[in-house]
Order: sequence, then C-alpha cells, then structure tokens
Amino acid sequence: MSPHETLFLDTTNTVDIHLIANNNFVRFQTWDFGGDMSLVHDVPYMGTNIPVDTIFRNCGTLVYVIDAQDEQEEDYQDALPKLVETLGLAHSINPKINFEVFLHKVDGDSMSEETKAERQQSIEHYVSTELQGHGDVLVSYYLTSIYDHSALEAFSKVVQKLAPQLPTLNNLLDILTSSCCIDKSYLVDVVTKLYIATDSNPVDVHTYELCSDLVDVVIDVSYIYGITESGQAVPYDDKSTSATRLNSGMVLYLREVSSYLALVCVLREEHFAKRALLDYNIDCFRTSLEKVFREGNDAVGPAAEYKSHRQELTNRVNDGNN
Repeated sequence: MSPHETLFLDTTNTVDIHLIANNNFVRFQTWDFGGDMSLVHDVPYMGTNIPVDTIFRNCGTLVYVIDAQDEQEEDYQDALPKLVETLGLAHSINPKINFEVFLHKVDGDSMSEETKAERQQSIEHYVSTELQGHGDVLVSYYLTSIYDHSALEAFSKVVQKLAPQLPTLNNLLDILTSSCCIDKSYLVDVVTKLYIATDSNPVDVHTYELCSDLVDVVIDVSYIYGITESGQAVPYDDKSTSATRLNSGMVLYLREVSSYLALVCVLREEHFAKRALLDYNIDCFRTSLEKVFREGNDAVGPAAEYKSHRQELTNRVNDGNN
C-alpha cells in the first residue's frame, strides 16, 4: 500500500500469522508480534499459550524493528536491552536463526544522514558488546523507511536467505546477463515487489526502484484492460510483458517467468534491438527455472542446460552471419 494508507492501520496487539505463498520459491509463514509483547515468556494466541521454545525452534529468520524517530528517543533506548534479550534467548534455542534488525522510520526529511549513521553504529556496538557471552551471534542491520524503497530492499535480502535455491538462481541470472548484454536483472515477486534473486552486478537502489515501479504499472494497466471472456480481470499471466524506454537510453524489460514471478531487466537500447535473441534466452531461463523448482537445490543441471541452449543459438547466429 502507499505510505499515506498506513496511517489507518491498527496497532498490532497480539500475534498476526500469515501464510506467504505467492510463487514456487517464496513459501513461508510470517508471525508478526506487537511491539509491547515479550518473547521471553510464552506467547498468548487464540486462547492458548505458545511456548517460546516452539516459536524459535521453527524460526528461520527473526526481524526486529526499532523505531528510530528523534521524538521517541526514550522508547528507542528502552528497545535496545529488549533487543539483546530477545536475540540472546533465540540464539540459545536455535543458533541457525538469521537475525535482522531494521532501524525504521529513518525518513529523509526528519533525520540527517549523519544521525542515521550514528544511530546504526551505536546499535551495532551496543548489541555486539552485550552479546559477547552468547557465542557467535551474527546480526544484519538495515536503515528503512516506508517513503522510499529501502524497506523493500531490506526485506528482499531477508527473503533471499530463506530461498535454498538462491545460488542457482543467481548463477542463472549471471548467465542470462552475460549472454544478452544486460546491465542488471532482478527476479521479482510481483505481489510484494521483493526481488528473490539478482545477478552479481552491484545493486543500484535507483534501478531497483524503477523495476519495482514497472511491476506496479504492469499490474495496474492489466487490471484495466486484462478482461477475459468470463469478465474477470487477469492482472498477471504467462503472456505478461512490458518494455519501457527511458530518457537515459536504457530499457526496462519485464517478462513473466513463473507463477507471479517476473524477470525485470535493465539494458541499453541498442542491445534491446536484438529482441528475438533476448526473448529466446529468457525462454531458456524460464525452462531452467522450472527445472530448479522441480529438482530442488541442483545447481549444476539447470545452469549447464542453459549454457547449452545459449551455445546452440550462438552457433546459429554465427552460421547466419557467415
């Protein structure tokens, strides 16, 4: 939802549990705990108490959100001991948990870059000092806000750690970008606009914002014009595609590659002119993606098959040029 719509959200007082299953690679539950709740004792839920041991033993990632607004300085300071207590207990029960800390509401107009950096450094120092007696506790930190794409960027990195196929997906995207001269590519969940994989080229926040906005445009336009014979709007299917030319000479290209999963590429206009070659490679990528899902964590087979497809097409192009 847009930032102004969040003003009408109710405060989380209990536990909100949601199943996330938008596509074949992102399938998990989210347990959203109210900020006033303590995870040191059993958690009340629908008339019963859930033991903390049960929660943490089945937990893959713990995301802890701290309000960083200046006017809430006292709440900010009180949250740090609670953060350390929660991380220490969770790690003692399940050392395999990924720990992620969001320093939230670091909105551009209300907090300077210097203040943001100081807040993050102070939290990292405090947590690392207090957790010295709990063993090797690895914690990742993010500066987030709902008024830009920083929250989506942070959650994308969180979700990637939960996808066991991530190394294979990244490898496939590297092959695709090198064969089609693509500057940057993202595998985006169109429901949440989180990217579950990307190639090894550096992530540019501005580029990711453009790709995320493109997904919004495709869905919005499809809701208007995507009417089937039954009269139902189809916002996204296997024929969903979009190409947008930017003033910078770059092209944003979106293709459906799986159920509610989009490949969004950024490439130069002269490379996009080879549209047939690009589409062929994306079709090969889509086939490999399906095989990755079927075979689990097999990182060799799909990549080798994709390279074979690419070499076959390269030979055809060379034969035609000769």
